[in-house]
Amino acid sequence: MVLYEYPFNESIRTMLRLEHLFDRLGELIPRDTALDHHFALVTIFEIMDVASRADLKSDLLKELERHKALLNSYRGNPAISESALDEVVQRIDHAFTGLNQLSGKAGHALTTNDWLMSIRSRISIPGGTCEFDLPAYYTWQQFLPARRRNDLIQWTQSLMPLAEALRVLLGLLRDSGAPHKVAAQGGQFQQSLPAGRTYQLLRMRIDPSLGLIPEITGHRLMVSIRLMRQDEEGRLKLAAQDASFELTLCS
Repeated sequence: MVLYEYPFNESIRTMLRLEHLFDRLGELIPRDTALDHHFALVTIFEIMDVASRADLKSDLLKELERHKALLNSYRGNPAISESALDEVVQRIDHAFTGLNQLSGKAGHALTTNDWLMSIRSRISIPGGTCEFDLPAYYTWQQFLPARRRNDLIQWTQSLMPLAEALRVLLGLLRDSGAPHKVAAQGGQFQQSLPAGRTYQLLRMRIDPSLGLIPEITGHRLMVSIRLMRQDEEGRLKLAAQDASFELTLCS
């Protein structure tokens, strides 16, 4: 099954983008080639760009506090395992402390590294990191993989509290929804959302053998999914066929 996720607000959209970048970074750093480590550095700079929003840190801290208060309200409920509750609250506390102790925006410490900033200023220019433009960077790329990897790990340390907070928050959000099977008639599906409840994330799983691509739109009142199929030129057209998929709404 292929998983598609759709955020209902800008805050969750930013969190998903950052999660995507941290996942990519986690794939690239363990590799050995200089090219992979170049794109790991590109990803670090992209994380810094996305995380530059002034209110991101405070929003994440507020969300962690909100989830902690909600979970603590379940204490004393015989249907809730106290040990499991303690474990989740402990993870929230650890993420909150790490992010709260972070000075400034994520990656701010890297802005004082003139060498890294010289690369950042040219990395968006096509071919801007050639050896004749940045000979010091070219020299770094010739180092042994272990040395480059250690440098990358050191540079990402100031980003890790953000990564942990995202992992905890998105995990709690995804766990809040219950999946259910739905059917799209003629390639289209619509569902009204209940008043008084705010959903933040839609998750959809569909069988890849169907060859269908979901086009998802939604707001606080309704969600709509159109199942599309690519033609030979790559253009998307509505697949006028009945199909079923798994839908999860997370709040």
